[in-house]
Amino acid sequence: MIKYIPNQANLMVMKKTILIIAFICSLWSCSDDDNEAYIPGPMALEVEQPSNFPEIKYALEANTPTDAGFELGKKLFYEGNLSSSGIISCGFCHEQASAFTHHGHTISHGENGLEGFRNTQPIQNLAFFDEFTWDGAAIHLDLQPIIPITAEVEMNETIPSVLEKLENLPEYPQLFEKAFGTTEINSERMLKALSQFMVMMVSANSKYDKVMRQEEGEPFTSLEQTGLTLFKSKCASCHATDLFSDQSYRNNGIPYNPKHIEEKGRQRVSGYESDFYKFRVPSLRNIEMTFPYMHDGRFGTLEAVLNFYSDGMVENGGEVDEQLKKADGSLGIHLNTNEKEAIIAFLKTLTDNEFLNDKRFAEF
Repeated sequence: MIKYIPNQANLMVMKKTILIIAFICSLWSCSDDDNEAYIPGPMALEVEQPSNFPEIKYALEANTPTDAGFELGKKLFYEGNLSSSGIISCGFCHEQASAFTHHGHTISHGENGLEGFRNTQPIQNLAFFDEFTWDGAAIHLDLQPIIPITAEVEMNETIPSVLEKLENLPEYPQLFEKAFGTTEINSERMLKALSQFMVMMVSANSKYDKVMRQEEGEPFTSLEQTGLTLFKSKCASCHATDLFSDQSYRNNGIPYNPKHIEEKGRQRVSGYESDFYKFRVPSLRNIEMTFPYMHDGRFGTLEAVLNFYSDGMVENGGEVDEQLKKADGSLGIHLNTNEKEAIIAFLKTLTDNEFLNDKRFAEF
């Protein structure tokens, strides 16, 4: 056997190596007691991509949700200090049990009892959209909260004032540090945290989804199946894909509302007269729970909505969508009483009780 005898140079290298290993071990806290003091960084969260959904549009690579970012966004969502009074939070008008709409309110109301002129939209599956609000005024989810925060009839605040209040609340610097690495509180971080909370709100476990994905559970009843067939032929040209919206803006022939003369629909954003009274096609997911309906909440039931489409459409001063015209040029969709009943039965299969009761999104 050849015995290895290290020379002086090798001994020096070995000693240096041992010292380096010992130093690294001390940094990593090799003892069990020291390991308990180690605090990991934020853990990335995966946004659900249901197999029956189109691709996510939100740029997750630019703002990947983390556990810490999500918790910060959730706290901000329910934080009254985002409003001038310290009372009106995002969650004030977006209630989970009604798919984050303002239950029972035709139009939103906020600070000082002031009322807006639009019905609160649901918050679900926003990661799959790239424009927001009834008229598309927000073209990025990170920017959307600025509208309600600064609107006089909603939260009536300014972003600098909100940031100052958050800086003076003892819990927020620590929460921002956990989410973003330092205690700095700025508008970009605040808005990104809100987005991290909202993009996780994926509603895709209704009866409809489970049937489409051929998962275990009850199949459609004959009435629901008839409703689906009718829906595909009479409604799906606008309420397309499993998001149930083609994300376009359309004038659906709804009578002009003289109570809200400032309402011009998409024209408020584009400036084009042709966009007068065009509104974003809303998703129909959880539609059973998001009443009242339409941009101004004028219809309290799904029956009233279908009655409007069969017999209530009018020329309202804009360009009513061609999809909503009959062969003879008159407005409306041919729907009899039985067909309406079947379509409503189908629409109720879009209710996702798992989402509506998901404790991750609840205030407490």
